[in-house]
This record gives sequence, structure tokens and C-alpha cells, in this order.
Amino acid sequence: MNFRNILLMIFILAFVLVPSQRGTVAAPRAALQAGQQPAPAAAPASSSPTSTAPEAQPATPQKITKYMLPPERYQKAHNLAKIHFRFALISFVYGLIVLWLVLRWKLAAKYRTVAESKFSKRFLQAVIFSPLVMLTIDILELPTGIYQNWVSRQYGLSVQGWGSWFWDWTKGEIVEVIIATILIWLLYAVIRKSPRRWWFYFWLVSLPILLVVFFLQPLVIDPLFHKFEPLAQKDPALTESLEKLVQRAGQNIPPERMFWMNASEKTTAVDAYVTGFGASKRIVVLDTTIAKATTPQIVYVAGHEMGHYVLGHIPKLLGFFALLLLVFLYLIFRSIGWVLARWGAKWEVRGVDDWASLPVFLLLLSVYSFVASPIGSAFSRYTEHQADQYGLEVTHGLTPDSSQVAAQTFQLLGDVDLGDPDPNPVDVFLFYSHPPIPDRVQFALTYDPWSHGQTGEFVK
Repeated sequence: MNFRNILLMIFILAFVLVPSQRGTVAAPRAALQAGQQPAPAAAPASSSPTSTAPEAQPATPQKITKYMLPPERYQKAHNLAKIHFRFALISFVYGLIVLWLVLRWKLAAKYRTVAESKFSKRFLQAVIFSPLVMLTIDILELPTGIYQNWVSRQYGLSVQGWGSWFWDWTKGEIVEVIIATILIWLLYAVIRKSPRRWWFYFWLVSLPILLVVFFLQPLVIDPLFHKFEPLAQKDPALTESLEKLVQRAGQNIPPERMFWMNASEKTTAVDAYVTGFGASKRIVVLDTTIAKATTPQIVYVAGHEMGHYVLGHIPKLLGFFALLLLVFLYLIFRSIGWVLARWGAKWEVRGVDDWASLPVFLLLLSVYSFVASPIGSAFSRYTEHQADQYGLEVTHGLTPDSSQVAAQTFQLLGDVDLGDPDPNPVDVFLFYSHPPIPDRVQFALTYDPWSHGQTGEFVK
């Protein structure tokens, strides 16, 4: 999960809804990723790889002793990791430039003037202003998304055609505009109501909206981008194995809430995840995973995902990032006045309560969230490591040689998704939301409390 995007998603909740368009897995859906930050990619380094993902796994996977890739794929994985790292830095700077241009060209001020000239009611002004400013920002940032898909296609991670990609982008924009309009209207209503406490009151208002979106995402949003079918119809044997896992984990996810997702028309990635809560909670297994992984490997992936729920990672992550957001909103409150006093007249922004100040909010939020990226990334890696451990414990005794199965799963994940065998420590520190694949393989092979007569920490 991309830390900066999570914070921006909480501020403009539409960013939560379309992980396929943001190049990230949103906070509510903590997927079992290959380890590197899921940032979009920049231009390839010296090579121009065009091969696709590896063939389907054999019925009896090779025994794993450590994470290794053939020389050619090793080089591709290492190059791709460098591309991701560079792009994470470049995209941050580029995003700031886009917001600065919107202010420099006085576009936000022009959109505000148009909105105020059409309507006197504030909500109707938001209906005019919000789509104009959000679409302008997203269109100016569109080259980064296009480049992301291009590089993913070059490296065999994406098989999505450009027509399909642009249609997904369009649907994402529609959803974003709807949610953003509501939140922007609420933000400025709160600012006008309480000029000195708006940062706290807006934070309070945004949290229940986030929970509603989290609940509705698998029911309403995800089906806009992928096709879902009951897993029992697609793979009854796998469904039965997952039922045993769910029972052992003490969770309540009946077979009718286990789904097969048609991901192969867009990606080669291997994944399974648990999403939603209450009546919307469900297990989702990608068809690419069923094609490339064995049933025990899929059960381990599901066990990892189950760990996020059993260990309370979802509320902890949401609470952690929500607390950071509160800090950032307060910092914005303390600094936006100074920014507008210095440059507001040049941008034709009348004050904090002016619609046209929105790009300043987003610019400051981007800066603060980027500076805090190591904190969010470290916390995410911690929860992902715990989920890895839970997956090992919950499958112990359920799956023969469960440690080796887990290691094979990470090997497959790294091979398909081109996880870097030798990641840059600075990259890991700043952006990795998951532990590096080599570390996860090593942990899977060495974590064995049972051989010493002990029990697991989470599953007794």
C-alpha cells in the first residue's frame, strides 16, 4: 500500500476506491504483494524487456532454500525496482509541479469565479468547482499513469489494452469526482463555520465517510473494474480448503462470500485478499493465482490475508493513518495562512475559505505525507510481517510442510511480480509497504517454534 496515496485517499476518499488506477492497494485491502513499493514506473534503464510472466507452476513446486531468480529475470527485477524508486521521487516532485501550475495559471481562481457566477448556494458552487479542479489535476497527472501502464506492459506485469485502461481511468474519475465534490463541500463548510477548529472538525466528519466507503467498496466499486463470480462454481476444491482455513481462524466467511476475480484480462499478478467488513467481508482469489499457484499456496495467501483481520490490522492501520491525517491537517492549518499571505494575491486566492485554496491544501498535504512516508511504510511492513507469521501459524498442521509452502508462495510471488532480490535499503526505508521478498522467504523457512515444543504466537 502506498503511504502517500493512503493519506491523500483519506482526504479525497475517491482515491481509496480505485486501486487499479492508483497503482496501489488501498488501506482496507492489504494484499500480499511482492514487497517493493507499488509506485508507477518510469522509463526503463538500459534494457527494454518485453517478456511476459513465467509459465504456470508445476504440480510439485521446486524446494526453496532462499529467494533466487534466473539471471535474466534477476536483472529485470533489479531494473524495475530502480525504476519504481526513481519514479516514487519523480512523481512526488511532478505532483507538486502540477498543483503549482494550477495555482500559477490561476485555474483554481477561474473555476471558483465560474462557480460563484452560476450559483449562490455553496453546494451548487462545489458541484461546479470540484469536478473542474479535480479533472484538471488528474489530466495533468495523466502522463504518469500512462507511463505506469506502459512500463508494466513492457515488463510483462500488465496485459491490459489501452482502450480498457482508459475506460478504467474514466470510471475512476467519475467515482472520484462524486466523492470529492461531497468532501470538498464539507471541508469548506467546516472552514467557514469554524475558522480556528476546522482541521479537527473536518477530520471527524471524514472518518465515518471513510468507513462507509470501506464497507461499500467490494459491493459497489470493485465490480466496476473487475468481474466477480462465486468461487464455489469456479473451483469447488479450493473453496473447501478455504472453508477449513476460515474455520481454523475462527472467522465467519461462508462459501457464498468467497469470490473468483477475472484479473487475467488486465494483469499477470498473483494475489488473493480479504476485503470489506461485516456483511461486505469476503475472500477474493484472482484467476491468475488459481492458474499459477497450487491449492496449498493459495491457502497460505488467504491465511496471510486472514491475519490482517484476526490481528486487527485493518482498524489499526485506519486509526494510525487517520491520526497522521489529523496531524497533517493541523500542520496545514498552521502553515496555509503563511503561504496565502505570501503568494495568495498572486494566485488570486482570497483566503483559506476560498474554493481556490484547494490546490494549496493538496500541495501541503503532499509535502507532509511524503516527509512522513518512512513512518507509514515502517508501520505497514510491521503489520505485513505479522500477517506472514499468522499465515504460517494458521496453516501449520493444516498444510503439510507449511513453511516450505509459504517459501514457495513468496518465490512464486517474487518471480511473477519481479520482486527485487537485492533491494536498495533507502528504497525499503522510504517506500516498501511489505518486507522484501528475500526476507519473507527466509522468515518462512526459519520460523518454527513447534520444533522446540512451543506454540505459535497468534494461533495456539
